[in-house]
Amino acid sequence: QVQLVESGGGLVQAGGSLRLSCAASGRTFSTYTMGWFRQAPGKEREFVAAVSASGGSTYYADSVKGRFTISRDNAKNTVYLQMNSLKPEDTAIYYCAAGRVATQTSRSGLYSYWGQGTQVTVSS
Repeated sequence: QVQLVESGGGLVQAGGSLRLSCAASGRTFSTYTMGWFRQAPGKEREFVAAVSASGGSTYYADSVKGRFTISRDNAKNTVYLQMNSLKPEDTAIYYCAAGRVATQTSRSGLYSYWGQGTQVTVSS
């Protein structure tokens, strides 16, 4: 069982930056691929980024590639999402998820554990 708690969301102007954190409970954090997903009002949840269990491999959605960076600190049971050059279309609730899946997995249904989400709003 893994429990996930996101933090770091907020309101930012277009072009600004935010760093999201996701703290995990349990001793098995380092065995899970960690992903970030987001859901905007009226839209389906979409994949943002993933990092392998070791942190050595990452995978990004085309829409965030070059702007967002996912990383993890297994000693702190935490995964991060650094978001730069934010755009209004990045506005969404951001969720972190854990799963024993390949890093290049964008399907939300394959992740086993989810946090409650943190709101990110980017104003123009």
